[in-house]
Amino acid sequence: MKYNICPFARKEVENNSIRYVVIEQTKIKMVIKNLVNECQRLDEQNTIETSLLIFPHGFEGFYDYLDLVDRANDALFDKGYEGQYQLASFHPDYCFEDEAQSDAANYTNRSPYPTLHIIREASMEKALSEYHEPESIPERNIAFARKKGSDFFERLLIQCCHSKT
Repeated sequence: MKYNICPFARKEVENNSIRYVVIEQTKIKMVIKNLVNECQRLDEQNTIETSLLIFPHGFEGFYDYLDLVDRANDALFDKGYEGQYQLASFHPDYCFEDEAQSDAANYTNRSPYPTLHIIREASMEKALSEYHEPESIPERNIAFARKKGSDFFERLLIQCCHSKT
């Protein structure tokens, strides 16, 4: 939040409307069940704006994680949540297609643990409509990340992980 990578997060952090769910299961079927359950919870509880599903085990490999993301998106579609919720994905080894693993721009989607972020589409549309030039957000974040460099973000991730233990 401090570096404003997501310009919409501050409000939700201050409102305490983000739900953090640690999922210990590693079987895809159980993970998808948890995802659907979380969407149902969001349907029922308007005080929760968004949910982060955090996977401390089982999806450390980036390609295994990408398979999970594909299956999770399929589940949203199959359960009728397309257009209602969307997923953003974060992983410790996140790497944009055609980018070097070492490119600092990858840190815009890196996190201490593999994470699926369930976003209410209506809220995102509203936030984007109120933000001047929302299409500039990814480019601004990439430029910021490259200016700071990979070492800067590595230190942040280490600080984050050590402060939680």
